[in-house]
Amino acid sequence: MPVSMVCDAFDISRSSYYDYRQRQQNIDASRLALKAMVRRVFTQGRGSAGSRTVKALLNQAGITIGRFKVRRLMRELGLVSRQPGPYAYRTATVEKPDIPNSLAREFTVSRPDSAWCGDITYIWTGQQWSYLAVVMDLYARRVVGWAMSRHPDASLVVKALDHA
Repeated sequence: MPVSMVCDAFDISRSSYYDYRQRQQNIDASRLALKAMVRRVFTQGRGSAGSRTVKALLNQAGITIGRFKVRRLMRELGLVSRQPGPYAYRTATVEKPDIPNSLAREFTVSRPDSAWCGDITYIWTGQQWSYLAVVMDLYARRVVGWAMSRHPDASLVVKALDHA
């Protein structure tokens, strides 16, 4: 089928068609470099940076670029800002009534090592969350054992108690 018939069918001029074909073959090196920089900044932000943040980071690096151009480049690269959702903590589904409450909220004790208490908390260690279990002597009010792990499970507590 001749080009002129196809162009007439879509109501465009042949010169526009040939101009479009020529433009597709031109590779803009500066645009490719910008795309690479946008992708690098986006991945450094662990996928949570939007076009405004990427623009600000590029401007800090000395690259003058507008927000809408960054947005267009991100769209072309398929980069979508994803904000992390809230962490869902697991809670005990069933209470353990067979475990006696020895302290009965009486935290003043008369001699060392007669009562210990503990807690687990989470700490951001740069790339991931780590969990810290601490065992404390209620008489001396000092830490007698601790352990860190990537998972808040029973083995973490056992390690902290063994350390005490």
